[in-house]
Amino acid sequence: MKTILVVGIGTGSAEHLTIAAIEALNRADVLFVPDKGIGKGELADVRREIIARFVRQSDPRQIGYAVPRRDAANPDYGRGVAEWHMALAEIFGLLISDVPQGGTGAFLVWGDPGLYDSTLRILEHVSEPIAVEVIPGITAIQALTAAHGIALNRIGEPVLITPGRQLAAVETDTVVMLDGRMAFLDADPDLDIFWGAYLGTAQQILVAGRLGDVRDQIVVMRAEARERHGWIMDTYLLRKPE
Repeated sequence: MKTILVVGIGTGSAEHLTIAAIEALNRADVLFVPDKGIGKGELADVRREIIARFVRQSDPRQIGYAVPRRDAANPDYGRGVAEWHMALAEIFGLLISDVPQGGTGAFLVWGDPGLYDSTLRILEHVSEPIAVEVIPGITAIQALTAAHGIALNRIGEPVLITPGRQLAAVETDTVVMLDGRMAFLDADPDLDIFWGAYLGTAQQILVAGRLGDVRDQIVVMRAEARERHGWIMDTYLLRKPE
């Protein structure tokens, strides 16, 4: 049986890789590198730089693959995600067919495979029997709180993690991810926000303060950064002030 490694590589810094992740990449016969299209070449470049830096084999086998686009603004987004998963499962099946019998392939997953990533769900739909191993990685949430020098939770208090499209009234500390429409603009302006983009990379941007005071600044910085890079990944924490 083939073994497929799902390796968390952190949020853009090579220093985020754990020793377990490095050793996993060195076990792989084939390394799969996604291409997310025009304007997002940096995401593939980071993966290739990680491979060049940490994989000890002089010329490791790499296979690139195109990732189909999906539209998070589509009102039929839920069904679209299912269709997107099945389309990628077909692509994953073809990639895995290039892994030798008894061999090992590795997907390099941004952040952590267990948090807002679909790789594990997609692999469930691959028809060929495979053994899957998961190597955890640094999440955007960890990178965000570390960059701001804060703890994620307050003593004895819960934390909610939600995509932007599901952000409601903030009653407990709330981490917002995947927020292309900037849901924070409709949140209570008296909340504190800890925002970050390109976390863990040389392009990292941070803003913190009372939401009503800094939200316009975040909108401008976000637009400028997206124009400059062609893509943006941002995450933020909202909480009521002490």
